[in-house]
Amino acid sequence: MEPSGALQQAATFRPIRLETLVWLRWLAVGGQTVAVLFVEFVLGYPTPLAPCLALIGLSVVMNLVFIFRHRAGDRLRPEVAAVQLAYDCLQLGALLALTGGLQNPFSILLLAPISVSATTLPQRATVYLVLLVAVIASGLSVWHMPLPWKPDTRLVFDRLYVVGIWVSLLCGVVFIATYINRVAHEARQLADALNATELALSRHEQLNALDGLAAAAAHELGTPLSTIALVAKEMRNEVPPGPLAEDVDLLIEQSQRCGSILAKLRDLGAERGDPFAAAPLGDILAEVASPHQKRRTIRLQSEGDAETAPTVHRNAGLLYGLGNLIENATEFAREAVTVRAAWDASTVTVTITDDGPGFPPELMARLGEPYLTTRARVAGADSGGLGLGIFIAKTLLERTGAQLRFQNVHPDRFAQVQVTWPRKVIEQSV
Repeated sequence: MEPSGALQQAATFRPIRLETLVWLRWLAVGGQTVAVLFVEFVLGYPTPLAPCLALIGLSVVMNLVFIFRHRAGDRLRPEVAAVQLAYDCLQLGALLALTGGLQNPFSILLLAPISVSATTLPQRATVYLVLLVAVIASGLSVWHMPLPWKPDTRLVFDRLYVVGIWVSLLCGVVFIATYINRVAHEARQLADALNATELALSRHEQLNALDGLAAAAAHELGTPLSTIALVAKEMRNEVPPGPLAEDVDLLIEQSQRCGSILAKLRDLGAERGDPFAAAPLGDILAEVASPHQKRRTIRLQSEGDAETAPTVHRNAGLLYGLGNLIENATEFAREAVTVRAAWDASTVTVTITDDGPGFPPELMARLGEPYLTTRARVAGADSGGLGLGIFIAKTLLERTGAQLRFQNVHPDRFAQVQVTWPRKVIEQSV
């Protein structure tokens, strides 16, 4: 039951809002202004004040241009956001060149634009910014003005120390870019997968609700249809043979047909029942397995005293989760799928086993993660699945209090999923 539609893969980035970059730049402008003025007027260290304030003023102008020409809530295209972050790197690099280069303790702030890029932009843009920062850091290690210090004191740093700062800065840039980009990518994948889960659950609930709506519509339409049929029969008794009588016969025939259709709608609601009603576990499993019987043979088995069989609360999450696991098993099975229910006084367990190739050993520890698919292992299976089926089933079933265990009956075949609930948890809402 893989969700389909516009969601074909996890999003590689989330477009950043212009307001966010503008706000971060205002924060940088404020910090840079305070730092320059503090060094010049409080510490009394000679500073190239005019060039520094000119560079800070350039950022102010840039922010004002974006504020007046664009809306704060606009989402920036990746290339536009990357250009803005590149400007921030260059502006900070120029300030550092005027105030001591890598000897300036604020050189660590070159990591800030990289962090923003790794979180919000595609990997290619982040790689370009990492290269730009590496060039800036390398240039600052060679050319820069003296670090502002006491006029009567000559401050000299050992060359090896400066090289160490350069190496540590490059290592920090690469590590921050790689780590944050990876974490942000996984977070985006999880968010997309959860959205797909909610969408699938919503669709399932809507489908369940259709039965009730159909039964209600059949009930409401039944009375006026009966009246039409009664009046038509009375007209037939009074109309002499001829074309008009044939029309009345056709009216009676069609009203009877409508009645049979409405009867089927009422039966549909009765057969499926209230989606929030309780039912024995065996009936629940038969219900979720029935749509997949045509694909493979599904054997339903039970272990336990029939008199103590658990009564389970039927809800969309439970039905969809179990149905998803059974469908996944039928796709991988060669001939048959076995669904076994077992229970005792404390636990309820449903075990789904197929006779297919089994779960890939290299992916066993990651089963249940979003966007993880093994469809290519089955000859003739459709490729291109989102890898969300098991994730959605696991998420929905865990919401009902279940714990899932994935294993192979044999080392290289017969995949098995074991779903276990504490009995009091699965029966508490009945």
